[in-house]
Amino acid sequence: MEVASLGFDLSLIDLHDSGFTKRTGSYVFHEAKKAIIETSASPSVPFLLDGLRALEIKPEEIEYVIVTHIHLDHAGGAGLFLQSCPNAKLIVHPKGVRHLENPSRLIESAKMVYGDLFDPLFDPIIPVPADRIIQMNDGDTLDLGNRILTFFHTPGHANHHFSIYDNKSNGVFTGDTAGIQYAQLTDGGIPFYMPTTSPNQFDPNAMKQSMDRIMKFSPDRLYFGHFGMTDQPEQAITMVQYWLDVYMEELGKHKTVDGLKEALMEKVAAYLDGKGIPSDHSVFDLLEIDLNVSAQGMIHFKSKKHSI
Repeated sequence: MEVASLGFDLSLIDLHDSGFTKRTGSYVFHEAKKAIIETSASPSVPFLLDGLRALEIKPEEIEYVIVTHIHLDHAGGAGLFLQSCPNAKLIVHPKGVRHLENPSRLIESAKMVYGDLFDPLFDPIIPVPADRIIQMNDGDTLDLGNRILTFFHTPGHANHHFSIYDNKSNGVFTGDTAGIQYAQLTDGGIPFYMPTTSPNQFDPNAMKQSMDRIMKFSPDRLYFGHFGMTDQPEQAITMVQYWLDVYMEELGKHKTVDGLKEALMEKVAAYLDGKGIPSDHSVFDLLEIDLNVSAQGMIHFKSKKHSI
């Protein structure tokens, strides 16, 4: 799947983030005012442009590029993509504006997490001119012509995170606040959703409160940054909250990233084994990455709590 129709004049483009399929996607609105949600990192921009061509949408037709938060796997390619979209404005959480104008701190933070992998995963990161940025405050709306998007703050994964309610599909674009849908399993009939607790603003209580706020919209659908749509929102949120409790229980037992990551992997592997998933399934390639990053965020959270 490179481009998929999700109904409701909405499409999903696979951005092949980090070389993986069904890893990160861009959502495209086919409205009078055309918009997308998420660009992923700069190496994904060619896939985004190819997807738009497949949808017969010219980049100059895009009026809004929306990023749920400014982590580089969601917004790192925004500056580069905007170079192909002369009429587009970038919509971002107020706390993310300065970091897109000057991404130096974003780059520094990502290099601490990804080390030598930074360049192949994220380079280049292009600053976004201030006059092309629109910030959306809590409760602000965007009229695309035949649908209204409502932006609301959802911290927990990051303080610069909003989620977006779409009245046309009665769905919510959750970014990373409501976790990851592992489409490699879910598409095969084995629902699997996990929290993502990456550095350095992870807060479990805020994450749970944000998930509760998402569900107050009584959505029929959730649209994940990683990856795709589910029409079983209660199932997804319940599973993410369950695993978040597991994560925090394990955090109480471990002091190092490696120790915590291995403990989480054991828990997840045992769960998936019980579902009949073999240990050589491709989903474990993603879990190795995700659990390492999540363990870093959790240990960082623990160190902050102990320093207070």
